[in-house]
Amino acid sequence: MESGTKEEEDVVGYNSNNVKKAKLLSTLTALLDDPILADVPKKPTLSDVDTLISLELGSAMRISILKLDGTSFEVAMMNSATVKDLKLAIKKKVIELEQSKMGHRHISWRHVWSNFCLAHHNEKLLDDGAALQDFGVRNNSQVHFLPYVVSKGSGRHSKRRKHRFFHGLNKRL
Repeated sequence: MESGTKEEEDVVGYNSNNVKKAKLLSTLTALLDDPILADVPKKPTLSDVDTLISLELGSAMRISILKLDGTSFEVAMMNSATVKDLKLAIKKKVIELEQSKMGHRHISWRHVWSNFCLAHHNEKLLDDGAALQDFGVRNNSQVHFLPYVVSKGSGRHSKRRKHRFFHGLNKRL
């Protein structure tokens, strides 16, 4: 008899949790549709909300990213952010924009970062560990993409060079 009432309480508790969750989601959806909160992503994480709060308090900055096609978008970053943090924020924002426009689309970020780099006032942001403020990036700054080719001195060889190396070994045998 006691186990029957416990099961009923679990079902009632489960239903009330579902109701609470549904109310929370509907409230969150209504809040995100508010024009004042237009810069909040559709599925915000705790770090997104924290960054936006910091932006309002002045301990974060909004950076405009200019793409090669002339369009731009904005990302919010903490004042202590590094170039790597900016790259991750760009990746997240671009994926979010692509999802909203065209559904799932794969972008090879390895290809993007090996052929393009970010620049601020024509100064290339090449060191991922460097703070953005070291390059003069401040609130409302604009960062743009530049074509970038890795120099041969970086220690990386092209596939063609490797291919010629192995091809030469076969001729000697």
